[in-house]
Amino acid sequence: MDFKRRLYCSEQGISLRACEDLSNPVVQGRIQRYLDGRGGCPAGGAEEEYSHYFSAVFPNESDRRRYIEQLISKATPSYGFLALGVLMKVGQARVLWTTNFDRNIEDAAAGILKTTGKLVVSSLDAPGLMREALQEGRWPLLGKLHGDFQSRRLKNTSEELQTQDAELRRELVETCRRLGLIVCGYSGRDLSVMAALEEAIDGGRGYPSGLFWFTRNGASARVVSFVEKARAAGVDAHLITVETFDELLADIVAQLPNVPKEDVEFLNSKVQRISEATMPHGRGGWPVVRLNAVEVIKFPTVCRVVRCEIGGVGEVYEAVEASGANIVATRRKAGVLLFGSDAEAAKAFGGFKMDGSDLYTIEPRRLWYDSIEGGLIYDGLVQALVRERGFVSERRRGQRILRVDTKEEGSARLAPLKKVVNVICGTVGKTSVPWAEAMEIHLEYRMGRLWLVIEPTVWVGRPGDGEREVVREFQRERHAVRYNRVANELLAAWCEVISAQQPVAKLSAFGISDGIDAVFEIGDTTAYSRRLVAR
Repeated sequence: MDFKRRLYCSEQGISLRACEDLSNPVVQGRIQRYLDGRGGCPAGGAEEEYSHYFSAVFPNESDRRRYIEQLISKATPSYGFLALGVLMKVGQARVLWTTNFDRNIEDAAAGILKTTGKLVVSSLDAPGLMREALQEGRWPLLGKLHGDFQSRRLKNTSEELQTQDAELRRELVETCRRLGLIVCGYSGRDLSVMAALEEAIDGGRGYPSGLFWFTRNGASARVVSFVEKARAAGVDAHLITVETFDELLADIVAQLPNVPKEDVEFLNSKVQRISEATMPHGRGGWPVVRLNAVEVIKFPTVCRVVRCEIGGVGEVYEAVEASGANIVATRRKAGVLLFGSDAEAAKAFGGFKMDGSDLYTIEPRRLWYDSIEGGLIYDGLVQALVRERGFVSERRRGQRILRVDTKEEGSARLAPLKKVVNVICGTVGKTSVPWAEAMEIHLEYRMGRLWLVIEPTVWVGRPGDGEREVVREFQRERHAVRYNRVANELLAAWCEVISAQQPVAKLSAFGISDGIDAVFEIGDTTAYSRRLVAR
């Protein structure tokens, strides 16, 4: 996505900071729509996207090398790479192949093996090292199929990825014919690499110890086809879903009886463990810290999925906007995911050859990170707060801001805010710029719970020429007096407004009986932190 952003911003003559939040579906949609209309670009999600945009943004190889070096020179090996180092040490990972440019494997091996001399690394600059080491039985070996980030021979672009170094390719085929293969974290987008792996099937004589391709979100059609070919030829071949590379390596290491104790202790020291703190009994320091997050006790676990002939997320947003349909929607491979009535969904997507609809399960694990499903839940919650509490929603610099509607200034439900700050909206003095009390919000899934994080702020309209400094000073002065007591009272006031002073507030995005509504239950108390042991 960064390459797309760079191309979009350079051709539009705008700053990269204008598209800083690449996790924002709106930003993604704006960029993708531009590229789709620009011509000469692959479709969104196409396999050649990476190589196409990389070469479009950095046509010179030295520029590509510098870009990669900036990204990865400060990278450190994760738990999975360290565990891989342990597997090398105990002889369970003798030959490794990677298409990555970084040196995480080399760094992990150096740390575990206590030397940089044991791991033989063969790259595009020295492909013969792999053959020599294999003939001499020197382990462990690492083959870098696309080169090293400090190498002068990198493979990034579509043309470069069509061919593979002949010598490295030959050794890859031969090792796969002699040994088993585990693949993890590789999409299978390189024609030359996939051709080599298919050649190694060798009528069922290859992969004598099996072929295991691990994937997180489903394999590409090319990978599925490759595994099926291997299986049809008699190879013990499998596609296996795993959460992460780190978790897979942790599970493998845990099953090995010959891992030295010091290595087990070292790996354990690298594992981040989080557990819920036991609630203390008796006296203690209460509260120590008040957090600005309230629990979303219930949230949607299903939405509607509509199958139709429409493009990516950008096209979905355009269809919803053009039709005026009262829904929130996004796009996944399975179809268009949405909340709203079925009639409104048909209004938006009826012109795209709808081919049925169904329910789509939203798994909580997909809320741990910036996911399509998480974005849909987010949109649904914003819609519910706007509908039920009369806020005005706006996006600024990738943030969601809900502000007081000036038409609702006299509403009793905003009384908690008035009690703290007296005036909740108006016009900035000596300007025509409106302002209002507001809150930035976002969702976080932590400790198995969903949290609505609230950051009170002051919203202002767009200042005109000569008004910018006056507006900035107004915001600064209004924020400057909000020390701990006022900040605490303001946070409590927003919680009261959201919950309508109920212990648990129920909010729905549409209030409908047909289709799938986005319904939430939100508590009225923020999370707290306090001492476990009383003094």
